[in-house]
Amino acid sequence: SLSESKPVEIKKPEPKRPTQSEAITLLATLQREARLVDFLKEDLTGYSDEQVGAAVRAIHRDSAKIIDRFFGLQPVVADGEGAKITLPDVFDAARFRLTGKVTGEAPYSGTLQHHGWETTKCELPHFTGSDSAAKTIAPAEVELGM
Repeated sequence: SLSESKPVEIKKPEPKRPTQSEAITLLATLQREARLVDFLKEDLTGYSDEQVGAAVRAIHRDSAKIIDRFFGLQPVVADGEGAKITLPDVFDAARFRLTGKVTGEAPYSGTLQHHGWETTKCELPHFTGSDSAAKTIAPAEVELGM
């Protein structure tokens, strides 16, 4: 009978979480932790090579930490540049780019010019800001009480 039926539980929809492009999340992290955007957007014509070099050290170190933390980079080929290598008969052209005089058929042998890079993971942080801040790389800073 109808009087014996259980009440229907209606679930409220989860509130929509603000989203941010993963590319913007990466760029915002590079700015926040390494000041990369500030450096790239700075007009360097008034600085000496020594001043630029000194600034680059910290940016290089901090940016490398971020890239490693998010992507776990490793070489595609463990051998060092200049090593003689032979590719298998069948190889992935997205992992190996042939340069120089490419003739004949695989297997190809040559000198490693660059070991390539690949990721072991892709772990970007989740954006927790508002919809209006989803495109913000770095907030404007306003100092009060001056």
